Amino acid sequence: MNNQKMLDIMAEVNKLAAEREELIECIALALLSRKNLFILGDTGQAKSYCINEFRKRIRGAKQFERLMSKQTDEEQLFGRINLASLIPGNLPLEVLIKDTSYAVLHNKLKSLFEQYEIDGQQSTLKEAHDTANQLEAVKRIACTLKSNAPQMVTEGKIPDSNIVFLDEIFKSNDGILNSLLTALNERVYTNEGQTVNIPVISFFSASNEIPNFKDSTQQILKPLYDRFDLKVLTNYVEDSANRMKILLDKQSNMVRKVNAVISLSELEQMQREVRQVNVPEKINELMDTVLCELRRCGIQVSDRKFFGFAPIAQAKAYLRGDSEVTSKDLLVLKNYFWNEPSEIPTVGRTLTDICENPIGAEVEKYLAMAYESMAEMEADMQADSENLKPYVKFSKELLRIYIDVTNLAKPDMNNADLREIQTGEAKIEELSVKADELASTSHVTMSERKRLNV
Repeated sequence: MNNQKMLDIMAEVNKLAAEREELIECIALALLSRKNLFILGDTGQAKSYCINEFRKRIRGAKQFERLMSKQTDEEQLFGRINLASLIPGNLPLEVLIKDTSYAVLHNKLKSLFEQYEIDGQQSTLKEAHDTANQLEAVKRIACTLKSNAPQMVTEGKIPDSNIVFLDEIFKSNDGILNSLLTALNERVYTNEGQTVNIPVISFFSASNEIPNFKDSTQQILKPLYDRFDLKVLTNYVEDSANRMKILLDKQSNMVRKVNAVISLSELEQMQREVRQVNVPEKINELMDTVLCELRRCGIQVSDRKFFGFAPIAQAKAYLRGDSEVTSKDLLVLKNYFWNEPSEIPTVGRTLTDICENPIGAEVEKYLAMAYESMAEMEADMQADSENLKPYVKFSKELLRIYIDVTNLAKPDMNNADLREIQTGEAKIEELSVKADELASTSHVTMSERKRLNV
């Protein structure tokens, strides 16, 4: 595994920016999983600084950066049509040079001309002249045989980049929204019928606000916002010691050396290794529990969002140096499931409750069902104390819940999880005793009832 090299980059960038560990980890996760990242925070919180410092440490990676506004157009982002490609019988040089015959003569002519500038020999000039005539003939043939479909000039633009930072992306005009959506989601750009593949690993954006999607004029931005898989919230540096450290670094004017680096090919190898990290079936089942709980709490999680969680969890496990995702790796999805900052505490708490102690969460789920059933029985018996049907119904339901809880125990389970199950069994037993007292019936333990039921 090459994960240590990525960890070294994270550590080096963390030394340059205080209290940005969460952001820096999210940048690494985005690059490893080829996901997009949106950063929400006030100005001057080192958002773009962290991205740029990270990019500096990926040798060979091209970055495109643009501050978006209503005046930003497609040409500024994706490049322009090469007008030469629209002239009948003509092809742009970048197309011609891909033709072997043309490329050989072109390079020969260039060498001859450079030689003539040095020696000034007429023989060299004549050979260059003859080569130029040959080159022109080959060009006419190539232009006749090849299509003169419009060609894009994309050098230095998004289609020529590996990492893209679009600051204040929500200030884009409506005219380029569809192009941005396609670029972020499908990594392609189409203009004049010509589709250009985009080699971008990750798109990054930052803003001090998110659109108000309840406003009809801003609803058009919702799909764009959804294309950013990871979202992280930044704040100003809170700890005084951290502020002093950064302040002294700035005042010292000391130039920090870039020591931890990887090549673009190494990053691509890491991405391949991340895809090999195993996602056990129990992790998928755990995530289904998380999904149901988040939706129960009123947090909207689309099917597309749910089905796409695995690459981020795999990247987290990879950073730990593990070949398999564990339940604790899922905690990083706190920055995957929230839609607005107010949801962060609920998402974090849900993931912690379920993923740090999955057995405990399962037991709590069953206990909640038992308590709810108990409340219904008490209400029904209070209305008619002579009617034992609610008690009989509750007893059957409680036995089913008890069996489900005891079935959670596995031979290889650790002691902590076994204690969670035993605690659940004890609480169910208490409910059974209370129900028997209300119905004035003799008590039979749940374990005995389970044995008799079998």
